[in-house]
Amino acid sequence: MSGLASISPNLCPTLDETDLAVLASIPSPADGVWEIGPLPLHAYGLLLAIGVIVAARVAEGRAQRRGFAEGLVSELATKLIIGGVVGARVYHLFTGYDWDTKGIAGTVKIWEGGLSIWGAVAGGAVALVWSARKRNLDTILLCDALGPAVIIGQGIGRWGNYFNQELFGRPTTLPWGLEILPQHRPTGYSKFETFHPTFLYESLWCFAAFSIIVVLERSGKLKRGQSFTLYIALYTFERFFMELLRVDDATKLLGMRFNALLSALMFIVSSALFVRFGQIGRLQFTEMSQEPSEAEDSTEPVAP
Repeated sequence: MSGLASISPNLCPTLDETDLAVLASIPSPADGVWEIGPLPLHAYGLLLAIGVIVAARVAEGRAQRRGFAEGLVSELATKLIIGGVVGARVYHLFTGYDWDTKGIAGTVKIWEGGLSIWGAVAGGAVALVWSARKRNLDTILLCDALGPAVIIGQGIGRWGNYFNQELFGRPTTLPWGLEILPQHRPTGYSKFETFHPTFLYESLWCFAAFSIIVVLERSGKLKRGQSFTLYIALYTFERFFMELLRVDDATKLLGMRFNALLSALMFIVSSALFVRFGQIGRLQFTEMSQEPSEAEDSTEPVAP
């Protein structure tokens, strides 16, 4: 015992705050690409694909419960996915793409990241409205079915940012800080090792938002148009604060990140529409209360 007591304190390793932060943190994968034989599998693309598939399955069930024909979402899926991907990439090219470094050749490398949710929703919405009008479907009710399902896909897809080590927040010493390798740290942040895992915050929020919408729907409190506008309001509320937390380069307007301003605007507009639909809308599930003879005559809700 005396021998142990005589050991010099200098021989005992000490941990500073940075060391403690790294010990209690979320490690990042060294590589977001898995080699399967001669083929590279990008985790970012894989998670986006999983998110799309899960969102489509959820949307299919939600659409049927609102009286739409079975298989409708599957029939619309290709148009919606193409519209979403094109919109997501185009929006990113104009608001966050590094033209000087990546050039023209990088514009098509979507597996490396760079798919904006704003563009995805806008592109998908255009495709949805066009398809619904062409089929004479109730566009607003269809948005109620599909919108909340999209947020599930967003929650899954955000994990692609984790594998790419991108879109993280400011440095932090919190125990859930995300370790970022030096080559992925933005200019001015090279000495910091752990950052806010905004991908995780947003993913958890998306799942929570979906749960809130479903609970309110099952309580019978949401009218036609309110599920979709609540989805937009909940997502943009969270996204505003995530934009303020992030440190990656971004287009700015009036000294603020453009996406933060857009989030604030969309939150105000969607909240106002949510209130308005509550005043004038009818219940979403009135189609389900039809008599069998009436339901047979109308398998798909049509636009009013």
